[in-house]
Amino acid sequence: MLSPLSGKVAIITGASSGIGRAMSQALAELGCKVVLAARSAEKLNDLALEIGPDALAISTDLTSDADIKAMIEKTIAHFGGVDILYECAGVFATGPFAEADPDHISQILDVNVRGVMLAAHAVLPHMRKRGTGDILVVGSIAGVSELRDEATYSASKYAVQTFVRILRRQVAADGVRVGIICPGTVATELWGVVDPEEVKRRVAAHEVLTPEDVASASILMLSQPAHVTIRDLVILPQAQDI
Repeated sequence: MLSPLSGKVAIITGASSGIGRAMSQALAELGCKVVLAARSAEKLNDLALEIGPDALAISTDLTSDADIKAMIEKTIAHFGGVDILYECAGVFATGPFAEADPDHISQILDVNVRGVMLAAHAVLPHMRKRGTGDILVVGSIAGVSELRDEATYSASKYAVQTFVRILRRQVAADGVRVGIICPGTVATELWGVVDPEEVKRRVAAHEVLTPEDVASASILMLSQPAHVTIRDLVILPQAQDI
């Protein structure tokens, strides 16, 4: 059975690792043309070669307005349009706020909030003109329930939650769906869960999600018919109680 996503063009930010990489592979397997966006050109090019001719790697710094604009323009020039913007790039920090590096605070807000907003802003004219499109943002459980040692990170994810909910109302009549998926702890570099044996142990104990778990839930959200919207989705490992 042909996937409802087959033939669609999807931009994935943060595609070089973790959830973004898993989502890129999942969309490609369903017949999507995928645009891989992140700062690491080498990792993106390797992933594009792995996926095949329907993958385009675009090195993108989401703190750069010019890079974000170029990402959208290059996608349209190469594939003819943008059907899906999957916003997965993120920066994480933990620890007492009083000890935080001000530069790192700025980086978190620049990538997690400003980058998300500007990428959506850049793609919206194209989607509204076509009368269709999906913007799906990867948020976090930290944007649903305040985590004690993650003041700046939680603040950034709460900001994105608010942005998504307001933007959704503004563009729904134009045929553009806007959603957010909020995972709990995921076995990625972002959360410091990288040792393969430790990942296996924690997945078996239902303590963490895999990037593929988040990708699968994201595919569910994007695969709904045009008259159906899954607006917000929280996905947690069974043992995580928040």
